Amino acid sequence: MIAACIQLSIRLCDREENLRRALALAAGAVEGGAEILVFPELFLTGFCYRQDLSDRPPYPSLDPLRSFVEEHGCLMVGSLVDGRLNRGFCLDELGIGFQDKIHPFGPEKDHFNGGESISPIKTSKGRIGLSICYDLRFPEVARNLALSGADLLVTIAQFPPSRGHVWQSLCRARAIENQIHHLGCNAAGPEFSGGSVILDPWGRAIAEAGSEEGTILAEIDLSARDEARREIPALADRRPEIYRFHE
Repeated sequence: MIAACIQLSIRLCDREENLRRALALAAGAVEGGAEILVFPELFLTGFCYRQDLSDRPPYPSLDPLRSFVEEHGCLMVGSLVDGRLNRGFCLDELGIGFQDKIHPFGPEKDHFNGGESISPIKTSKGRIGLSICYDLRFPEVARNLALSGADLLVTIAQFPPSRGHVWQSLCRARAIENQIHHLGCNAAGPEFSGGSVILDPWGRAIAEAGSEEGTILAEIDLSARDEARREIPALADRRPEIYRFHE
């Protein structure tokens, strides 16, 4: 199947304009054959803390996206503000599943609580292991998702230019160490580094973006995950009984 990272340039607190451009880019992606559409972290509002832009179940701000999914039979991945949660979601014709951001970063802690559980999201396109931005720095998150049966990893983010090299390195590391496809979708624009990337289970870039708003697409063969793990059985060779964590 074909996956797309839609590297949106997010306008702070302008949900209407962000939605308009997101849907326009999504239309171009499905014309290119994309079945999985991944957006950056908080792509509809950015880190806007206005209460009127905080969504609540059943998340009416997603209604235009629901209509798009129903029309095109695709899967959409992103996150939204739900009270004190940065709530990641996977939306398709089967419904919606959630994974909250586990690790709020710095000043985000004044507005967000961390999620309390980690689990792949079951979708019509497979089991999505979703993490959000700062979660990328914690290998335990991706490893937990991989060992719980994720078919692919997805990270959505707003990484700044000063940490663009960190974004690239960690995206590759999470793919390589878990031997799994990894879709990393970062925000574009002057405040963000872009560099969205679609990686195979060996950490090789199948598609990679620059710093500007736009879309990258790549064909993903989920059987490559099992091939990589047969070639080098690193996950099977783990020795968790001797690993020690010092809190």
